[in-house]
Amino acid sequence: MRADTRPGLWGAVRGLFSAETTEVRALDGVSFTVPAGERTAYLGVNGAGKSTTIKILAGVLTPGSGHCRVDGREPRADRNAHARAIGVVFGHRTQLWWDLPVTESFRILARLHDLPPALAEANRLLFDELLDLGEIADRPVRTLSLGQRMRAEIAAALFHAPRVLLLDEPTIGLDLLLKDAVHELVNRVARERGTTVLLTSHDVADISAICERVVVVDAGRVVHTGYLHELLRRAPTRTVRLEYAGDVDPAAFAHHIRLELGDPVTVTPAGRRRVTVQGPPELVTPQRVLAAVTGLVAVTDLVAPEPTLGEVLRALYVAPQPARGGR
Repeated sequence: MRADTRPGLWGAVRGLFSAETTEVRALDGVSFTVPAGERTAYLGVNGAGKSTTIKILAGVLTPGSGHCRVDGREPRADRNAHARAIGVVFGHRTQLWWDLPVTESFRILARLHDLPPALAEANRLLFDELLDLGEIADRPVRTLSLGQRMRAEIAAALFHAPRVLLLDEPTIGLDLLLKDAVHELVNRVARERGTTVLLTSHDVADISAICERVVVVDAGRVVHTGYLHELLRRAPTRTVRLEYAGDVDPAAFAHHIRLELGDPVTVTPAGRRRVTVQGPPELVTPQRVLAAVTGLVAVTDLVAPEPTLGEVLRALYVAPQPARGGR
């Protein structure tokens, strides 16, 4: 990818005649495999290379080097067969016919994919049931809100029962109830039809509700791949909340716990007879916190919530990555 680097108005004018460019690698040696029938989240901050990857997998872009295979095919080399085997949702981009009612778009899709009438009707009923498409079925796509159109887009992507489903921010514009419905629909077709799912999303709820595996990219490079529960173990900190009964000075009590657990643990009074302990997972465990206060107070409650996916991803995105060798 190349970009003009001349600043300011004069730079823009000069760029019309003699553009000075810098090469940027949108993807740099990215390599991963999604097992057939599994649901995988493909994650990263904005600009990490997620959408570029999805476009390559969909056959929209061709990589400058390397190879890409989806369901045994090179996406660009066999575009017609590839288009019949995959379903794609690209956020704000529509695959529906703008001036036609939603039901007409579905009829066209059924003809394009040579769907048997029984399968087309079964799909329509399934989508009506889970996505509540009845209220928008006879309305032109151009009159729909973003949330309404996203419901129709997801149905269109699944209408021909694809073997592979590529989802790029599929729940944008949807409320909580409809997000739950999308999660149920994707999980249902993956389970019943063996559909392979690759999801990109900034919505942690989408990832947690749908995916079993995760691939994390940063600056065009893969920085983690594996099962979701393995990623959660990489949390850099753990929190324990303790409530107690006893007449002790809160600041002195917090200081005592910190000394017992050691640096870099932090202990903060959090209201009357309550402290929050935070630090590395190997240091901040319920057992160690209890041992640190034994004999000083009577513990009335102790909570050690599991790290959230959002916390783990934020830490992973900002963690320094080892430098690579020459290009």
